[in-house]
Amino acid sequence: MENSTKKRIMSGMRPTGKLHLGHYLGVLKNWVSLQDEYECYFSIADWHALTTKYNQTSSMKEDVQNVILDWLSSGIDPKKSTLYLQSLVPQTAQLHIYLSMITPQNWVERDPTLKDLAKIMKDKQENVSNLSYGLFGYPVLMTADILTFNAHLVPVGIDQVAHVELSRDIARRFNNIYGFDYFNEPEPKLTQIPLLKGLDGNKMGKSFNNDIKLSDDEKTTENKIRTGITDRNRIRKDDKGNPDNCEVIFDYWKIFGSDDDKNEICSACKSASIGCAECKKRLAQKINEQLAPLREKRASLEKTPDIVKEILYEGSNKAQTKAQYVLDGAVDIIKMYK
Repeated sequence: MENSTKKRIMSGMRPTGKLHLGHYLGVLKNWVSLQDEYECYFSIADWHALTTKYNQTSSMKEDVQNVILDWLSSGIDPKKSTLYLQSLVPQTAQLHIYLSMITPQNWVERDPTLKDLAKIMKDKQENVSNLSYGLFGYPVLMTADILTFNAHLVPVGIDQVAHVELSRDIARRFNNIYGFDYFNEPEPKLTQIPLLKGLDGNKMGKSFNNDIKLSDDEKTTENKIRTGITDRNRIRKDDKGNPDNCEVIFDYWKIFGSDDDKNEICSACKSASIGCAECKKRLAQKINEQLAPLREKRASLEKTPDIVKEILYEGSNKAQTKAQYVLDGAVDIIKMYK
């Protein structure tokens, strides 16, 4: 099983529905670039989704389907990477139990995400004690996700480094307690995530209704781009604008436009030779052009749901094999049944 000379990467994504441009630019394009260099395991983390949506599961099956469709159409290749459904790899749950036994409670409590959730609940005047056991323990489950494949690296943005540090601490504690350097101490593989705001200037997200989904058609994309915030000081078309004050739309140009495109739009805005409506129209064309191959592939995959399902099941079976190998080694070290 340990015959690969490549370092292993593990990462995952909760199934929350169709993915948007933020997911594509911040995660998927990076995953695609890692496939040839690393042994990659990518999880659709349905157990993690239950930590906050345990009573909202009616769309889970459809959400999982949409995630795998967006992954495949974005270039995640099942011949290069292992794509799996978290709940189809029960070894992760078993490892989670063992790791939970050695993890001090205060290590979990210091997790920044839990602190943020507690603050949000307090601001909403909700009882923090209503945090579920599963949500409270999700940092350990996340560690189990990573250590299930004894991963070397976890691709994250700078704001997620603390999560990986906790996983390193737990792996190190396991090794120290049982006297074997069994688990790798996973390291964060920092990625430069382009800052892509939602069309209203806030964080892009499905729940905010300010996103552009990868699966949106051209007309929907055009209509959404029309709502994007520009320079609030530019009231009329013949007012001269300032791209530096353009809160959203020019940031999209920085990502989707070439240098010539950006220079042309910048000059036209400052001279008022085009208005914001025309600027948005041209931007929508650029985004649609770049997403066209992805959308075409997605439409083709949607016609073969059985094949897509088989890809996920085959990947989950492959992940199980690796996971069982790692779990057996951990249990042998613990000598639970000796």
